[in-house]
Amino acid sequence: MSMSTTGSSEPAMAVFWDNVKTILYALALAMVLRFTIAQPFRIPSGSMQPTLEIGDYIVVTKWSYGYGRFSFAPLEGLLPHGRLFGSAPHQGDVVVFRPTPEPDRDFIKRVIGMPGDRIQMIDGVLHINGQAVQREALGVIDFENEDGFIERIPAYRETLPNGVSYTVFDKNPRSELDNTRVYEVPEGHYFMMGDDRDNSADSRVPSVVGYVPYDNLVGPAQFVVVSFDGTTSLFRPWTLFTGFRGERFLKAVE
Repeated sequence: MSMSTTGSSEPAMAVFWDNVKTILYALALAMVLRFTIAQPFRIPSGSMQPTLEIGDYIVVTKWSYGYGRFSFAPLEGLLPHGRLFGSAPHQGDVVVFRPTPEPDRDFIKRVIGMPGDRIQMIDGVLHINGQAVQREALGVIDFENEDGFIERIPAYRETLPNGVSYTVFDKNPRSELDNTRVYEVPEGHYFMMGDDRDNSADSRVPSVVGYVPYDNLVGPAQFVVVSFDGTTSLFRPWTLFTGFRGERFLKAVE
């Protein structure tokens, strides 16, 4: 006597397609959240040390400055200029953006100059609109780099006119970026600088970053989700534990 298998295959196919739909819904929700709420980024360079370290994974909020073309990367080429629900960044914010010379790359720096400001570095001291920014020497501090070695680096506490305060590194007091011309920030643009002042290609380097248009902002960094040092490798799973920086877990970006 033959038996039909139709009854058993149909439920199996129904379960398969239900699983496919669930996965597609989950992917669609993840994309919506990435475009509209928050997006993770990995810090690949030391230009924002000591605030952000190589191997930090940060979360950037998309709604903070409203939505522009680069909020929806890689679809920015299909979208018009301008921002929806736009809101201006604050001086001192740590921001992910796309520079005009390299619009296909994400950069992260600190907002130093607002539209209309005059920015200049004189002997390593930041000047805004002709006034030296408050700068307190913290001495030479021990800093563990991404390879696990201790560097001894001169550090300073810098305080902007609006009260935002943070630590900067100045490894070489006579570097080429410690003395600059006056930069006059155009309307609708911002002047960005890295906290590791001698190790940051930022708005002081027009060929790399220059003035950053408001449209090119992605969003501010809010906190470090997790961080791993340079010994970590997915091919050696145990290093996810040995290279984990517990002191940076859920650390706010300031």
